[in-house]
Amino acid sequence: MSGIVQGVGFRPHVHQLATRLSLAGFVRNQLGQVEIEVEGDSAALDEFARCLVSQAPDLASIETLRSGPLPLRREPGFSIEASTHEGAAEVFIPPDAATCSACLAELFDPSDRRHRYPFINCTRCGPRLTIIKAVPYDRACTTMAGFPLCAPCRAEYEDPRDRRFHAQPVACPACGPRLSLRGAGGEERDAGDPLSGAVSVLRDGGIVAIKGLGGYHLACDATREDVVRELRRRKGRPSKPFAVMVADAAAARELCHLTGEARASLEGPARPITLLPSRPGSPVAPSVAPESAWLGVMLPYTPLHHLLLRDLGARPLVMTSGNRSDEPIAFDDAVALRQLRGVADLFLTHDRPIHLRCDDSVVRPLARGPVALRRARGYAPAPVRLAEPLARPTLAVGGQLKCTIAVGSGRSAFVSHHLGDLEYFEAYRAFTAAVAHYERLYRIAPERIVHDLHPDYASTLYALERAAGGGVELLAVQHHHAHVASCLADSGWSGPVIGVAFDGTGFAPDGTVWGGELLVGTAASVTRAAHLRAVPLPGGEQAIREPWRMAASHLADAGEDPAPLSSRIGPERRPLLDAIAGRRLRAPLTSSAGRLFDAVAFIAGGPASVSFEAQAALWLESLAAPGGEGEDEPYEFELAQQMEHGAPVLVIDTRPLIRGAWADARRGREARVIARRFHATLARAVAATCARLSAGGGPRDVALSGGVFCNAVLLEAVERLLRDAGLRAHAHRRVPANDGGLSLGQLAVAAARDRKGGA
Repeated sequence: MSGIVQGVGFRPHVHQLATRLSLAGFVRNQLGQVEIEVEGDSAALDEFARCLVSQAPDLASIETLRSGPLPLRREPGFSIEASTHEGAAEVFIPPDAATCSACLAELFDPSDRRHRYPFINCTRCGPRLTIIKAVPYDRACTTMAGFPLCAPCRAEYEDPRDRRFHAQPVACPACGPRLSLRGAGGEERDAGDPLSGAVSVLRDGGIVAIKGLGGYHLACDATREDVVRELRRRKGRPSKPFAVMVADAAAARELCHLTGEARASLEGPARPITLLPSRPGSPVAPSVAPESAWLGVMLPYTPLHHLLLRDLGARPLVMTSGNRSDEPIAFDDAVALRQLRGVADLFLTHDRPIHLRCDDSVVRPLARGPVALRRARGYAPAPVRLAEPLARPTLAVGGQLKCTIAVGSGRSAFVSHHLGDLEYFEAYRAFTAAVAHYERLYRIAPERIVHDLHPDYASTLYALERAAGGGVELLAVQHHHAHVASCLADSGWSGPVIGVAFDGTGFAPDGTVWGGELLVGTAASVTRAAHLRAVPLPGGEQAIREPWRMAASHLADAGEDPAPLSSRIGPERRPLLDAIAGRRLRAPLTSSAGRLFDAVAFIAGGPASVSFEAQAALWLESLAAPGGEGEDEPYEFELAQQMEHGAPVLVIDTRPLIRGAWADARRGREARVIARRFHATLARAVAATCARLSAGGGPRDVALSGGVFCNAVLLEAVERLLRDAGLRAHAHRRVPANDGGLSLGQLAVAAARDRKGGA
C-alpha cells in the first residue's frame, strides 16, 4: 500500500482494526509504503479490507493498494514491526495539518500536562512538510531532532494504542520547543509569558511578527484603520489585500457571507485563506482589503494561533506574510529579524527550526467545491495522478510568476508549494532550494527538465544552465499549452479539448504576446484555433503596470479617440497618449485577456497604475460580483475567420465591446454596470467561440485555464453558458488556474509525449 500513509496514524489504525476483528499478523513501514500481513476468519478479513480504506485516518491518502494470498504463519496476535528502508517505492510526504480537535481539547484543559502548550500535536495534526529535512520520515530527519523526548512523551511515541504513536513532532513543555520574545531591534526580551507580551502589544495597536509553521506572519488589529494603514506603509504594500484570521466560523460569519461549502473549506485540516464575500458594515478596517468585494479569511491552524485568538477575546487579526513588499515570506530567524526590523514592533518567535518556507494556501469556494488560487501549506505536496506515466524521472520548473516546480516519476506528479515571483532574487533562491529539496525528498534524479518557451524566464535559464552540464534532456513547452494540460491533469480528463487559456502574457512562437487563446488538442499537442483580437502593447511590460496604456491602445484600435483619457493620467503622459492614438508607437501585438481587463477597468474608472499583478482586473471583478439585481445587457462582439500561417483561425473581435464600454463611460454610467456588461460579454464570446469550433468538428469538452479563470464571476458564467450549449467544461480544483499550475501542465505534456514516443 502506498500514498500518504506514513506519519498520519495509519499503522495505529491498522493495529486497532486488526485487534478489534481478532486478526493476527503485522504492519510495518517500508520506504514509501506500508506492508500488512493479516490472517484470520474470512468474514473478518473481508471486514478488515473494507474498513482499512473507508475508516482510514483523515490525513491519509491511499494511492495504490495491492493484495494477494500468503501462506499461514499462525502467529498469536497482531503487532507493529520495526520500519525497514528497503525497496524502491515512491515516497509520499504528508502536508502540514491544522490542530485537531483532540489536541485542541488538551490545549485548553487545565488538568492536561500540555495545557496551553503552543506546540501540541499528534499523528492527526501538526507540522510535516515544513520540518522534514530528508526521508525516511523519522524524527531524526526533521527539525525536531534537537529536542530529545522526555519519558512521558517517549511512552506515547512508542505505544501503538496512542494517537501520538510515531508522531515525529511530538513534544511537551518539558522536552519541546519554547516561545520567546524579541524587541523591535531584535534584542531578547525577558518575559515570563511571551504570549502575554505579544497580546499586550497587539491590543495597544502594535504590529507583531509571529513565527508560524512555514514562516513569519505580520499581525495587527484588523479593526483599526490607523494600524492597518501603518502596516501597509512599513511593509511597502499599498493596495494588495491582507488576510484576516478569526477565532472560528461564527466569527467569520460576522465579517462575511458564509455558505456550507465555504465553512467546510475554512474548517478543514488545510485551513487555507478562504476568499469570502464581505458583509457591509463589518468591523474590519477598509484598508484591509481596499476596493474588494471579498475578504481573505482563515481560522487558527496552530496551537499558538488558538491561544493568541483566545487571549485577545476573538478580535480579528490581520495575518499577512512576514516580508517587505514582494519578497518571499521570511522563515529563518536571523533573516526575519533583519528583514522585518522597522516593520514589527515585537517578534514572537520560537526555537523549532523551519526547514522549508511555506506560505498560506488561498482557495475560493464555488458551488462545485473549493478552487485553489495559491497551493501551499496544507495541500502541498499531495500528489496529482497523471493520465499517462512518465517514461523517465522528470523535473518541471514552471514559469516566472507564482512559480511552482514539480517532480514526477511514473504517474505521480509532486507539485511544490508556492515559491513566488522569480524576478526577485530571494524568490529565485527559494526556487533553487526547493528543486534540490524535492529531488532529495522524493529520491528523483531528473533525466529531463521541462521549461517554458520564454527564453528569459529565470526558470528557463535555470533549466538551460543545468542541462549544459550534460546528462539531462530539455523539453520546452509553450505557456498556454501548459495551462491547458494542467487543467486536464487537475480534472482527470485525457481526451481532446478546446482549451481556453486566458491570462496576462505568454511567450508565443509567432513573435506576438499571447494571452487570449483557444487551443484544440490534447496534452501531447495543440493547435491555435481562435484568439482574442491582437492590439499593440504600448511600452511592453510597462503596460502591465499602467492600465491606461491598454485602454488607449484598445480605443485606438476600435477607431475611438482616447484623448479624453488625458484628464486622468496627467499632462506628462499626454505625448505618449497622442503617440498611441496616432499609432506612431512601435509595440508588440498582444491577444492578452488580462490586458483587455486592464483596458476596460481603466475605461470604467479604475486605476491608471497598479502596485500588484491583476489589481485592475480584481477591481473590475469586485464591481461585477452578484448583488441581487438582474443581469446587465452584454455588449456586442464579433467572430471573424482569417488565415494565419496557412490555417483558418477564429478571431474574437473586441472592438464592438470596447466601443460599447467607452460609450457607457462617456455617458456617465456606473462602473459596476460597465463591469457586469463586460463580464457577460466575454463569457458569451468564449462560449460562442467554443460552440462554433465544436460544431466545426472540434471536441465537445472545454478546458478553462490561465489566471483570468481565477475570476469566479467569469468562470461560473462561462461554465453555465457552455452547459447551455451542450458542451462540457473542465476547470481547475486542486492546482491553480494561474501560473501556479504550469509545472503540473509541463509534466502532463512530457508524459503525454512519452506515450506518443516524443521527446
